[in-house]
Amino acid sequence: MVELRAADPGGRTGATAGIGRAIAPQLAARRIDVIAHGRDPERGARLVKEIAAHGGNTRFVTADLANADEVTALADEAGEVDSFINNAGIYAFSSTPDSFDHHYAINTRAPFLLVGAPAPTMAERGHGSIVNITSTAATSPAPIGGAYGASKAAVELLTRSWATEFGPRGVRINGVSPGPVRTAGTTAMLGDNYINGTVIVADGGEPSLLPQ
Repeated sequence: MVELRAADPGGRTGATAGIGRAIAPQLAARRIDVIAHGRDPERGARLVKEIAAHGGNTRFVTADLANADEVTALADEAGEVDSFINNAGIYAFSSTPDSFDHHYAINTRAPFLLVGAPAPTMAERGHGSIVNITSTAATSPAPIGGAYGASKAAVELLTRSWATEFGPRGVRINGVSPGPVRTAGTTAMLGDNYINGTVIVADGGEPSLLPQ
């Protein structure tokens, strides 16, 4: 999770690995004050040090996103933000009830709670931006990974619902749906493959269904 406060004023993400680890330094390089989330304080400290070495500013907050109370505390700790990137997530090759619940706790319930905290305040101010990282698994069924795909499909529906709820008051809420991205985690799981021949659709989005 990455939350942003512009340097004069700017978000939140699983920022110590994977996609979030790439996002946080890019935001800081644009003079955005970053509030980064992760589970590992040591990796968080390395991220803060790296960003500071390039003149950026970030604060690291730990929380277990599977724990609803810690998610709520994380949102409270972050306070008011101008932008929010919600990308923390898990993927497991498992179809047990416990695995299903774990996927939904982290991939769906945590975003539900985390967006629910800043979005109303953004709407009161009349501006704000929230980006939810989903997955092509939400719309591409596979023999395994159904719990992961379902949890991300739920986030896509929530994203559209939030856009109609908060969009008329100046808050932009969108989703980004990547396929497999080369990270340490996916390399260990899928091998050192790469994407080739894909088509990225950018159609300008869907207008809010509510009157402006």
